[in-house]
Amino acid sequence: MKVPPPRHRWDLSPRQAIRLQKRLAGEVLHVPLAAPPRYVASGDAAFAPGGGEIIAAWVVWDSRTQSLVESVLVRRAVRFPYVPGLLSFREAPALIAAARKLRIEPDVFMLDGHGLAHPRRFGIACHVGLSLDRPSLGCAKSRLCGEHGTPGLRRGSTKVLLDEGEEIGRVLRTRSGVKPVYVSVGHKITLDDAVAVALQCCTTYRLPEPARLAHQLVTRHRQEA
Repeated sequence: MKVPPPRHRWDLSPRQAIRLQKRLAGEVLHVPLAAPPRYVASGDAAFAPGGGEIIAAWVVWDSRTQSLVESVLVRRAVRFPYVPGLLSFREAPALIAAARKLRIEPDVFMLDGHGLAHPRRFGIACHVGLSLDRPSLGCAKSRLCGEHGTPGLRRGSTKVLLDEGEEIGRVLRTRSGVKPVYVSVGHKITLDDAVAVALQCCTTYRLPEPARLAHQLVTRHRQEA
């Protein structure tokens, strides 16, 4: 897959990274998808034992046939320290490198993390989506910021995730009676479309199937390191 040239340097201090997040947050687009996506790519990353190397992967899920059609993986040296709220500066470079290896052009990219549901409205789903210039969404297992009520117990039930009066995401019940996930806009997608994509990819488990497969892939390679 062809990836746009880098939008910025990655060798930044945490203070510089925060300033960059605030600037790039204004470039995130909320636009509807042209059509229901067929190919959904889900990305995940894990750190090798010792923490000096990151393993990043994408899997591409065909939502029409409900099958895995491609997976790619890269290993890169870790170049950024762990700082809460700056996850993308540790993981995004490797995820972008992995995306270059994709042969199938995904219709949308799903990240294991947040997009707008971030204190500076620029989580990893925004950063990767903007860097790839492709539609993206965040689907996270836990809340980073904001407040919400409890969604209904049935599959597809949602509650608004609010932060300082702003809707930053949705709390989505992907299976009846299981813990919900947190869905937010990454780039070039609406929140309604993001929720629909996450839900259409959920088959048997709480997590969307491509996200579950991406997590399994990086975990397996981490254990083999």
